[in-house]
Amino acid sequence: MQVRVGDWLVVHSRHVDEGVREGQVVEIPHADGSPPYLVRWSDDERTSLVFPGPDVSFRPERHATEPAAG
Repeated sequence: MQVRVGDWLVVHSRHVDEGVREGQVVEIPHADGSPPYLVRWSDDERTSLVFPGPDVSFRPERHATEPAAG
């Protein structure tokens, strides 16, 4: 998967009673797009470097060149 700045990183909980945590990718330090990614978390607006694990998925941001859904 090609991750781009603006895409959303979604961390899925391993426990039923915990929700998901979402953050927006604000920087991709490596030219080849490999991790880690600098992510700004939606719940507290903090940023951190993230090495995505198996409990992470990405939700692409709709980019200006893509048609709107619906």
